[in-house]
Amino acid sequence: MDTNLHESERGPRTYPCGQTEWNTKSTGERLSVRTSRALYAMLLTTALCLLGACNGRNAATAPLDNTARQERIDSLYQDYRKSFPDVNEVSPQGVLDLQNAEPTILVDVRTAEEQAISMLPGAITQDAFEAARELYGDKTIVTYCTIGARSGEYAEELRQEGLEVFNLEGSILSWTQAGLPLVDADGNETKRVHTYGRKWDLVGEGYEAVYN
Repeated sequence: MDTNLHESERGPRTYPCGQTEWNTKSTGERLSVRTSRALYAMLLTTALCLLGACNGRNAATAPLDNTARQERIDSLYQDYRKSFPDVNEVSPQGVLDLQNAEPTILVDVRTAEEQAISMLPGAITQDAFEAARELYGDKTIVTYCTIGARSGEYAEELRQEGLEVFNLEGSILSWTQAGLPLVDADGNETKRVHTYGRKWDLVGEGYEAVYN
């Protein structure tokens, strides 16, 4: 008997129980099965690698810490500031220093919806300011919004009218990064902040961002 014959070339295989099994698979069929298994293994490996890459991307987009958020606020603000380069600006701590040194009025230029969530203590709305400008002629004006873009443009209008005005750089976002207080529509302290949109969800630790 030729023991070198390929299994597919041999006759039937008889088991001790008397059953007979014919080997009907050709060499090509067996190679096809092996190729399919190899392809399946390759696809599985690729899928696992892709899953790992996705996990890596998720890690890369993890929530920013306060330092990184402030850096992002500063970067966005400097880009917006190109529209009002001649406007004086002031930091959150600078606002507190101004309030201690001279009569100061904070003007919130955001929408009523945003203001209903929270405002800086003592601030008035832009509408209230415009309705009674003569009451604030002897005060230093500080404008603010979410990050300083809208308030910077309004500050530029006031500057051109000859008023002494500062724009709060980073506005309410930087205010929260400094851990300073906010009040709701009833005057109660709150940690909720309307950030206008997801892009500006950069509030300080301990504050809650609200947006549509």
